[in-house]
Amino acid sequence: MTARAFTTTIEAGPNGRARLPVPFDPDEAWGPKAVHHVGGQVAGIRVRGRVERDGGGWAVAIGPSWLRDCAVGVGDRVEVSLVPEGPQRVDLAPDLAAALDENQAAGEFFDALAQFYRKGYLRWIDATKRRPDVRAERIAEVVRLLADGVKERPKA
Repeated sequence: MTARAFTTTIEAGPNGRARLPVPFDPDEAWGPKAVHHVGGQVAGIRVRGRVERDGGGWAVAIGPSWLRDCAVGVGDRVEVSLVPEGPQRVDLAPDLAAALDENQAAGEFFDALAQFYRKGYLRWIDATKRRPDVRAERIAEVVRLLADGVKERPKA
């Protein structure tokens, strides 16, 4: 997934937060998802967040503590670079990608998960490299859990 760079003006948001307007459609740039988890930089300062649609279009919400600790504020024009975080569907092994493609609910839920949860599922599946029979069982279990909206595999 490619980074997208742009210049924008930080706007005031609700509850002491700020809003970074995003001048492109992330669904077109990175593929359709309910939530786009991103990382990158704002005015050279590292930031993580979610690109979401709000009343004014696409935006990243910035918390009050991030604003307090940085040398930028509401009304400032800033350079922004954003890239999707974590493993994306295009990065997955073909067997897992095919299973997620076959179950739309599971695939959409996987895409909307934060990278922590995606990586947790992938580590559990990848731990079976020497046992293809177990790998297939785990992929089926992960697809079932994702389709049911379970963020994290229950510990055995």
